Amino acid sequence: MTTAESASEPSQAGEFDLGKLLAERGAERYELHTGHLNHQLPRMLHTIGFDKVYERAEGAYFWDADGNDYLDMLAGFGVMGLGRHHPVVRKALHDVLDAGLADLTRFDCQPLPGLLAEKLLAHSPHLDRVFFGNSGTEAVEGALKFARFVTGRPRVLYCAHAFHGLTTGSLSVNGESGFRDGFAPLLPDTAVPLGDLDALERELRKGDVAALIVEPIQGKGVLEGPPGWLRAAQELLHRHKALLIADEVQTGLGRTGDFYAYQHEDGVEPDLVCVAKALSGGYVPVGATIGKDWIFKKVYSSMDRVLVHSASFGSNAQAMAAGLAVLSVMENEQIVANVRATGEQLRSRLAALTDQYEMLAEVRGRGLMIGIEFGRPRSLKLRSRWAMLQAARKGLFAQMVVVPLLQRHRILTQVSGDHMEVIKLIPPLIIGEREVDRFVDAFTAVMDDAHNGGLVWDFGKTLVKQAVANR
Repeated sequence: MTTAESASEPSQAGEFDLGKLLAERGAERYELHTGHLNHQLPRMLHTIGFDKVYERAEGAYFWDADGNDYLDMLAGFGVMGLGRHHPVVRKALHDVLDAGLADLTRFDCQPLPGLLAEKLLAHSPHLDRVFFGNSGTEAVEGALKFARFVTGRPRVLYCAHAFHGLTTGSLSVNGESGFRDGFAPLLPDTAVPLGDLDALERELRKGDVAALIVEPIQGKGVLEGPPGWLRAAQELLHRHKALLIADEVQTGLGRTGDFYAYQHEDGVEPDLVCVAKALSGGYVPVGATIGKDWIFKKVYSSMDRVLVHSASFGSNAQAMAAGLAVLSVMENEQIVANVRATGEQLRSRLAALTDQYEMLAEVRGRGLMIGIEFGRPRSLKLRSRWAMLQAARKGLFAQMVVVPLLQRHRILTQVSGDHMEVIKLIPPLIIGEREVDRFVDAFTAVMDDAHNGGLVWDFGKTLVKQAVANR
């Protein structure tokens, strides 16, 4: 055997067999997490009955070992925009691995990052340059750094209830105290109410604001400002020489029925835009900070500053190939048009139920980002049950709906935020009428049970006991 032949054949003694490892140890998944990772995750999953064992996934569905299918209306918090294991993205990753590229040499310019940047910028006509990192929170961190540097100002404004990430910089503009508590001191920051132009202008007059960062539609609660607010905020910011940063990590890439959510409002052209999640195709983490030419040229002002902002795995070939494949699928399969049509069908059918169910207060959102909010019922019997849950912990009724959707109807959803009576639907962007029918039928059955005093309330008592015990 030649040296070349021996190098190309796997060593039997040292061969790594992933399939064998999973077959031998896969059943230990919850014990492994309890012992070595976040021990509260398996505890939480056991408590609410979400401790399922999913064997495989494709498109908008999971399957368990018995062959039962589960409809995914969560999309991995929006990561799985094209569903799981899209064949075009899979092929792109096989191709890039087989190509054996000289990746991440650090001292060359590979073609894939430039090609992906060109594709992204084609959907962002007022923006000029892209920085590729590895996640949404990294994209936000980059935007915060760039804004503070080019304005020479320290403070960044954000909106109450915002979620921009959990690393230190992005945590500084996170509007949920539950995430921030215990991690101070953070960066200089100030929260302003979503949609409140007067509060924004008061802060801008102080002269130390670098930027406002905003989700055009907030993930927590699926909330957006009033019509015209974002454009007016942009005008105020620019008048005071501050920047507008649009966090499109969850709302971008077609989620709301336009490529970006800010495009629903004429005249809005953010100075910096953050994207991630769906750009990955669900495989290789990727994030992008997209901005205007003058911002990038001021940050990277000389050869001495060529690496002033960089990421070890940024622009890696696998992530770039996945991103290119995702954008190709979006164009070829008319994903945005599907989101617009399917989202309208789902939202309108759910909204029509508000007259039927006392505890269904509102259905809102855009495209396939939909919030279902519950509220205090009118009838005395239901009101007493509602009050019991609210006394224990706000948000328990929404959890009471999420659990039977999974356990009885095999549909995965989520409560939209802590202490919120809102369910958020962010399914894969590829769903159609069949999935809409399945969800609406299941949701109707759960709401019938809740309003008739059925088994849903037995689980509610369990949640109350758990909430009281955790105080």
